Amino acid sequence: MGSTCVVGLQWGDEAKGKIVDLLCDNHDVVVRYQGGANAGHTVVHEGVTYKLSLVPTGILRDHVHAVIANGVVIHPPALLKEMDALRAQGVKFEGRLHISDRAHVILPYHLAEERLTEESSSAADHLGTTRRGIGPCYKDKVGRVHGVRVADLYRPAEFRERLKRIVDYKNRLLTAMLPDFEPFDDERVADEYLIHAEQLHSFVCDATSKLHEAVAQGRRLMFEGAQGSLLDVDHGSYPYVTSSSSSAVGTAPGSGVPARFIDRWIGVVKAYTTRVGGGPFPTEQDNEIGERIRRIGREYGTVTGRPRRCGWFDAVATGYSARVSGSTEIAVMLLDVLSGLEELKVAVSYERDGRKVDVLPASLADLERCRPVYETLPGWTEDLTAARKWDDLPKNAKDYVEFLGRVVGVPASIVSVGPDRSQTILVPRDR
Repeated sequence: MGSTCVVGLQWGDEAKGKIVDLLCDNHDVVVRYQGGANAGHTVVHEGVTYKLSLVPTGILRDHVHAVIANGVVIHPPALLKEMDALRAQGVKFEGRLHISDRAHVILPYHLAEERLTEESSSAADHLGTTRRGIGPCYKDKVGRVHGVRVADLYRPAEFRERLKRIVDYKNRLLTAMLPDFEPFDDERVADEYLIHAEQLHSFVCDATSKLHEAVAQGRRLMFEGAQGSLLDVDHGSYPYVTSSSSSAVGTAPGSGVPARFIDRWIGVVKAYTTRVGGGPFPTEQDNEIGERIRRIGREYGTVTGRPRRCGWFDAVATGYSARVSGSTEIAVMLLDVLSGLEELKVAVSYERDGRKVDVLPASLADLERCRPVYETLPGWTEDLTAARKWDDLPKNAKDYVEFLGRVVGVPASIVSVGPDRSQTILVPRDR
């Protein structure tokens, strides 16, 4: 087995962390290549629940090295807090966690800027961000003038001088825009972040060179996506997206490792569809069905606790993101949540203004006018949570999984019927 990319194909929260954790036995390095502390991965092993946000899921396996690559934006207080919580559960970081010195740093004013953006937006423009400062940090990164990288924290004099100029600009901007804003003290911010830098110093390195060394040594890498492909800043439902390349397209710029070194591209999907925050959602069920899925699937954000919007599986949107991400197979998660429904619906196309639509429109206005065209499949009554192999599943459940593979365009290779590692089924290729 060579290197692998695991990425969500919907609007995030697809339970990617479980698949990464499952496949870690066959990989040596897990790479987080984009996003920030707005991501949330929950992994259950032997009854113990681990919650990860910035730290790659692979850290839970003793033999695996975990890399936070250059495409990630890091909020040092959040990272240190997460590491402390994982240490309390017995997780060891020394010699195994590696943080790119090229990653950009989220500073306190980024959180204030995101508050400004969210609170000043009208209801129609409200993006529903996690308010973790992710977007403003990426904005400064691309703008180049105010971006701060991890490497900058280890040149204290230059960092203090530069931060003074940045904070002066941010204070003037935020004072004019936020009536209750209290200006930041650049010296206090610098003192705090230099302490954080010292605490993280032993983990910081040239992560890109380290990854290329691993490739040259024949070590197997796994690239762990955060959020989902439909939230990709270029290819998702813009502007209701995240600020990074959250599809598999982002692996190369986010890590410095060319995509040609990746052999297996796994797209992770829920057996239904969810979305957090604003934006169009053609198959949303704002009714008893949606509430039932939310309740049984415990559809609340790992990071924010916000209730997720729930609906039927959307093969138009998911098929589009599977093509963008180059998926070679899909993993179907939370299949057990659909048990007990008499019938299941899958959107196989859209209808807009009397015309059939087979692809995800670029225009937000066009997407909002799309109405799903459903194919209905029979449900099942059996409890799936005790299933451990493909033949343990009832016929209708197996037919549903195979149907999803056909309409998305790539076969299903993994099925999940519960949160624990053991509740994962490998789909036989010769079925």
